[in-house]
Amino acid sequence: MSYTYPVSMPWLKGRELEYVTEAVSGGWISSQGPYVRQFEEAFAAYNDMPHGVACSSGTTALTLALRALGVGPGDEVIVPEFTMIATAWAVTYTGATPVFVDCGDDLNIDVSRIEEKITPRTKVIMPVHIYGRQCDMDAIMNLAYEYNLRVVEDSAEAHGVRPVGDIACFSLFANKIITAGEGGVCVTRDAHLAEQMAHLRAMAFTKDHSFLHKKLAYNYRMTNMQAAVALAQTEQLDTILATRRDIEKRYDEALRDVPGITLMPARDVLWMYDLRAERSEELRAYLADQGVETRVFFKPMSRQPGYYDANWPSLNASRFSEDGFYLPTHTGLTAQDQEFITDRVRAFYGVL
Repeated sequence: MSYTYPVSMPWLKGRELEYVTEAVSGGWISSQGPYVRQFEEAFAAYNDMPHGVACSSGTTALTLALRALGVGPGDEVIVPEFTMIATAWAVTYTGATPVFVDCGDDLNIDVSRIEEKITPRTKVIMPVHIYGRQCDMDAIMNLAYEYNLRVVEDSAEAHGVRPVGDIACFSLFANKIITAGEGGVCVTRDAHLAEQMAHLRAMAFTKDHSFLHKKLAYNYRMTNMQAAVALAQTEQLDTILATRRDIEKRYDEALRDVPGITLMPARDVLWMYDLRAERSEELRAYLADQGVETRVFFKPMSRQPGYYDANWPSLNASRFSEDGFYLPTHTGLTAQDQEFITDRVRAFYGVL
């Protein structure tokens, strides 16, 4: 179905075409082109980190981070119940076991419940900054220090939230705050971890390229063309974040007095404008008829077929998933677009 107001659209108003044209005209279309390093350096610097490692997706970024930290079979990784399944899959790809922790009212991992899930096998805590809300990283880092654990931040939805863990992993999928179409990037302060991630993403080739591969690795490289787009996007990130902040404010102002709508806690950066609603299925169907696309919340990890646990008690994640969704949220969304969307929501609940 085609929507007049899609839930997401890429914002390509910078030097993307210029950089991609230069990459193609120069013949550097593979992962060896200069834009890969330029993007890595620019994105790492933006995050006050000395090292960046570009790769093929946010999921592969998480996998590289875990592998670089030595996570493997027999290990456990603390993962939120409420997240995109890629977070859990990255753990499973390494042979380790994801251990799920329910969310709090802000949809982020409930830090007060992490400690009870830590065992001698726990190696990493992997918080996810849901929809652009930063987790309670002070508390998470304190736990990591107390139990000698590492921290990998899933920042797929949180470009602009400054990392504090050992490694932060970002997605550059087309619906993210900034994009390369497909792609991901890891940032870290640790030169050794950066070197390991770069080594693993490129099939663990030896320096002499002798085709002797001493460890299981991946072909998770980013192309020079993708990096050209990602660099142009990074150059605009402050402007993009400011524009999205205005979008969040306009939604808040238009919807905060609507009975039946529950606004969610403020976001540190806006990826998607999420809310909860009474009669949410009816509202979403009504909005779809008006040309407004919406998207439901993530489903809890322990309700996923690959991780299903019939013994789980009632979860916040399940409760929020029943009536939560997000509205169109992208940098090109205009005030007029938002007025149309919010007027439709208000009309549904009889608020004129």
